[in-house]
Amino acid sequence: MKKLFSSLLVMSLLLVGTQSFAQYQKGDKLLNAGIGLSSYYGGGLPIGASFEVGITDEISVGAQVDFYTWGYNFGGYKWRYTFLPIAVRGSYHVNELLNLNNDKLDLYGGLALGYYISSFKDNSGYSGFYDNAYGNQVLFGVHLGGRYYFKPNLGAFAEVGYGVSALKLGVAFKF
Repeated sequence: MKKLFSSLLVMSLLLVGTQSFAQYQKGDKLLNAGIGLSSYYGGGLPIGASFEVGITDEISVGAQVDFYTWGYNFGGYKWRYTFLPIAVRGSYHVNELLNLNNDKLDLYGGLALGYYISSFKDNSGYSGFYDNAYGNQVLFGVHLGGRYYFKPNLGAFAEVGYGVSALKLGVAFKF
């Protein structure tokens, strides 16, 4: 009886360990929080987060929000642009397609569709070409990324793409 219990305990621990470190699966809730190392509209370093839920073993859907600002201050003249991109996004997780057996790695690519909210402020009251030259507009994004999990629910992520930032780096959580 003692051997049977020990064997069942060892098998259970192995299965739980495999399940908790699985790359990606239906029902997973994925949160990325990070910083962009460039922006597509002007200057500034975008900070933001994305949240996705697995609807199949390969597809997740969710949302993202970012924030960045940049400005100029010289000789008493100041101006500032502020951007708030908000989008829905979907990702296709390719580990199974590529036959990758690394349980700590999650590779994915996807699309985002949303809206750029932008504002312009200056201290002169000037309203000309630079008065919110970017305006509010539709956001279309493409991303390729990967998450590497150091622990079952904690890791790092990197994404390259178009939309908000050419490169995003940060922390990844899985629930």
